[in-house]
Amino acid sequence: MQIAAPLGSTPGHESKVVGLICAAHFISHFHLLLLPPLFPLLRDFYGVGFTELGLTIAVLNITTGLTQVPFGFLVDRYGARKILIGATFVESVAVGLVGVFPSYSALIVLIAVVGVANAVYHPADYAMLNASVDRSHIGRAFSFHTFSGNIGDAIAPATILLLTSLFGWRAAMMACGVFGVFVGVLLWLNSGMLRDASRPRSSAPALGARHRTGVALLLSLPVLMGMLFYVGITMTGSGFRVFSVSTLHELYQTPLGAATVVLSAFLFSAPLGVLSGGFAADRISRHDIVAAFCFVCVAACISAVAAFDPPLFVIGLIFAVAGFCTGFIAPQRDMMIRSITPPGQMGKVFAFVSTGFNVGGVIAPLLYGWMLDHSNPRNIFWATAVLALLTMVTVLITGVERRRATAGN
Repeated sequence: MQIAAPLGSTPGHESKVVGLICAAHFISHFHLLLLPPLFPLLRDFYGVGFTELGLTIAVLNITTGLTQVPFGFLVDRYGARKILIGATFVESVAVGLVGVFPSYSALIVLIAVVGVANAVYHPADYAMLNASVDRSHIGRAFSFHTFSGNIGDAIAPATILLLTSLFGWRAAMMACGVFGVFVGVLLWLNSGMLRDASRPRSSAPALGARHRTGVALLLSLPVLMGMLFYVGITMTGSGFRVFSVSTLHELYQTPLGAATVVLSAFLFSAPLGVLSGGFAADRISRHDIVAAFCFVCVAACISAVAAFDPPLFVIGLIFAVAGFCTGFIAPQRDMMIRSITPPGQMGKVFAFVSTGFNVGGVIAPLLYGWMLDHSNPRNIFWATAVLALLTMVTVLITGVERRRATAGN
């Protein structure tokens, strides 16, 4: 799909719009990672176990997954601007109220509200970015969007623990909620800059989707492959982010601190890969080939760790390469989804494919946890490598379908 530069846009205007949307994406990721570092405190406060606290994460993923596609349809029909601003306020208030109501049942209800509000961000953000940014640098805009979420992930644990040490966890949650309200106010005061995309900006048909809209579009092969892409990349990432520390500890009796340093090599190189991938995405056309190559590199890296038992320092270097490649994939992913999306359908398509994050987020912990309990821990690394290669297949199929549609237009 080729979309002309938005009318009336200037580089300065585009930068401000991208900054506003990235601020919203940052706060969404920031809020999602506030609770897990507090689990040891919350267990005693609520008088529950880690299983009940883990349920909060499952509730968040389920509510987001169930409501993301409906919000995508609403974004395409009524516009993204008001929905995004409203979601930012609702999520922030719900986060702050966690510190106000001291009961586990209230926690579950409020986290469910956070999950529903969180479902707005991807369909709304991508719809507005696509409507506001010139196609010559849309890849960079997508990369900054992903990067802002990664930074929110990285900052949240340290922030909530610092505030908790100073003021207690309940005041810390309220403060983080107030911070989100300020971001909502920032979006509201600058709402005139945010371009809605509820109407197609071009009458040109999207590749492979000349007669498809709504549910029929979501069930088309390229979009289904895009959703499986998100499932696969989430499950591959979980092999690193969630279970690599436990796997290294079980395999080599690596101290948890040292294993966490190795994981940090992956976590800090991934955002660098995202930014680099954004600049590359604006200069290449075969995003599928680039993404497939990166998946092969990730599979090779993790297979090397599984097969050769390298020293811990070398594992850290390997994880850094894998993290960079994983980050590099993200803008290619977004450009591929954009290329198969008809004008005016951006919200629902990105909402649908983004549910793959939630599906993968539910499956991966169960699969990897079972493997750690019942098989050789080394199998975590082998499974991660296999998932990377399987996800590569979805990328290549999407590329084939796109070229086939191009030939038929």
